[in-house]
Amino acid sequence: MENKTYYIITLGCQMNERDSENVAGILSDMGYSEATARENAGIIIVNTCSVRENADNRFFGILGQLKKIKEKAPETIVGVCGCMMQQQQIVDKVREKYSWVDLVFGTHNIHMLSELLGNIIAEHRKIVSILGGSSEIVEGLPSKRMFPFKAYVDIMHGCNNFCTYCIVPFTRGREISRSPGNIVREIENLVKDGVLEVTLLGQNVNSYDGQKGVSQTGDARVGFSELLQMIENVQGLERVRFMTSHPKDLDDETIAIFGNKNSNLCPGVHLPVQSGSSRILEAMNRRYTKEDYLLLVEKLRAANPDIVITTDFIVGFPGETEEDFDETIDLIEKVRYDSAFTFIYSPRFGTPAAKSKDQVPEDVKHERFNRMVKRLNEITLEKNKLYLAREEEVLVEGVSKTNAQMLQGRTHGGKLVNFPGEVGIAGHTPLGHIARNDSSGAESLIGRIVPVRIVDVNTFSFIGEMV
Repeated sequence: MENKTYYIITLGCQMNERDSENVAGILSDMGYSEATARENAGIIIVNTCSVRENADNRFFGILGQLKKIKEKAPETIVGVCGCMMQQQQIVDKVREKYSWVDLVFGTHNIHMLSELLGNIIAEHRKIVSILGGSSEIVEGLPSKRMFPFKAYVDIMHGCNNFCTYCIVPFTRGREISRSPGNIVREIENLVKDGVLEVTLLGQNVNSYDGQKGVSQTGDARVGFSELLQMIENVQGLERVRFMTSHPKDLDDETIAIFGNKNSNLCPGVHLPVQSGSSRILEAMNRRYTKEDYLLLVEKLRAANPDIVITTDFIVGFPGETEEDFDETIDLIEKVRYDSAFTFIYSPRFGTPAAKSKDQVPEDVKHERFNRMVKRLNEITLEKNKLYLAREEEVLVEGVSKTNAQMLQGRTHGGKLVNFPGEVGIAGHTPLGHIARNDSSGAESLIGRIVPVRIVDVNTFSFIGEMV
């Protein structure tokens, strides 16, 4: 194959982003380099998400676009992977209607990518390779990280919760936890490579249950709070975050760590609630009530009054009444979230909720959605205004996506900050006046933690100035 370049399109969550880093690492080890555009790539891989209907629609739209690339360059290899490929009806649809796809693989056999590609190139044939599940996690896969100074670290795979709207347990399989020793060693090596911040990943990190090893008393088990304490001891690691938490498994020991001022655990937690109605939560099989959730929020804020709390909401779950929706708005008023990801319920094939005959009309779902988002955004802006004139430690991630004359980064609590790129107190050299390869300029700040004073806010980000 002459064109030794690749391009990866990633849909969905942070776990998918982490999987794409492994795909990129494998391809890099095979001698491929990253293409600047998919039109120029020798291999194009789409990493799919099955959680929302819009991700499905986007995927099939992308396949339509890739057909044109394939027609102009027939030697281009098109591959698809990820959660959608763990659903037989999706694989059948790809086979029948998207004949230009050369490779289909799933969430459990990323480690086989080099072998699969080798067979395609050598034998000039299409391959579909899907594993139904796995009882172990393949360790040590190569990875090409998106950032040199921060990294994703998966601590477990799969989910045992079976929320009635969610397909993830069927696409990612049952929960499997990595050993804490392997996790800590990976983080130690990342820190040696310049990483300041890690984000621990899992479908439900709170249910982490790792095996520490064999001792005289048997196999010692390590829970999530104990894992955080082990990671806390890694020298040089400045920040630890985690995604995603399930409220039913967030224990007092983990909450207490948020109150430890010497901990490197960032004061931010994403705690998806989905609904404020206990009746709907039961129908969702979430296994907590509105009151349980509010007690967790109370404990979190007692441990750390400045903690940033974000969440997920699903609007229009089957059977949701106006009274149920009012309960959700009431929860929003009581918690006052820093931000939220909001979704209109869409049926997922194979889930119990999709079979419900009590579906909420589309116009009702959209009207409730708009009302909820409006109130959430109002509260977010109100909370953001409390940061005005405060000094925050910001990990600089790169050039702002909205203004090339600015840098952007995140506070300890995860708030996005844009600020003028300057050398420092004495330099005051705007980013636009600095060459990209000038290590003495503002871009040398990328990957560093710097003090920034917040001078203006909006709903989704802050404006700051370096102190």
